[in-house]
Amino acid sequence: NLSIVGKLENLASGETLHSARFMGERCYLVTFKKTDPLFVIDLSQPTSPSILGELKIPGYSDYLHPYDETHLIGVGKHTVEADEGDFAWYQGVKISLFDVSDVTNPKQMANYTIGDRGTDSPILSDHKAFLFDKSKALLVIPVLVAEIDESQYPSGVPPYAYGNAVWQGAYVFSISLEEGFVLKGRITHLESGENVYNYSHWVKRSLYIENVLYTVSDKKIKMNSLEDLALINEIDLS
Repeated sequence: NLSIVGKLENLASGETLHSARFMGERCYLVTFKKTDPLFVIDLSQPTSPSILGELKIPGYSDYLHPYDETHLIGVGKHTVEADEGDFAWYQGVKISLFDVSDVTNPKQMANYTIGDRGTDSPILSDHKAFLFDKSKALLVIPVLVAEIDESQYPSGVPPYAYGNAVWQGAYVFSISLEEGFVLKGRITHLESGENVYNYSHWVKRSLYIENVLYTVSDKKIKMNSLEDLALINEIDLS
């Protein structure tokens, strides 16, 4: 009858739940209003779940993915606290690497922010756009990059200012516990000078077969070497 056997109440009251990841007897939750609390929840006693630890940092993660048994990858937005109220302005896309080996004291080991306010990624609403392989130290995320022209704000860029879309494609990272996120390069399906809002050329998915990385848009499949991202070939689907 779906009767409740246990519950955890009054967790981050007034905040919004952005992501959850269940791993064994642990649950990891990210909530957000002004800072990003990452909660580590103990589920070993289903009748009495409890908070083991939490981490508060700027930004939030809309998607959590296990790196290994004691580390998590988060994808979301960087944020800047607002001066005028109890909230924060979201900025560019932020990827984070969390160490949860000490459940009472989770830590952010590394992070990387892409673009300014207005930058977006389909991963924030569709986890199938996320590509990660630990054995290859490979992380690929599709991103629409927005950038702010700082010359338009001589007194300083306010945190609520939006950037203009300038690029769309896949960011390819090398990821490790030792070095964090290292950008290997970027792959776009847009031609030189093409309008960035040509949605049919937006990269939506990526995959690899052996040592070839494939990126997929509605109109094209591109093949690049995983070693140096050199172009191998492409297929026009139009």
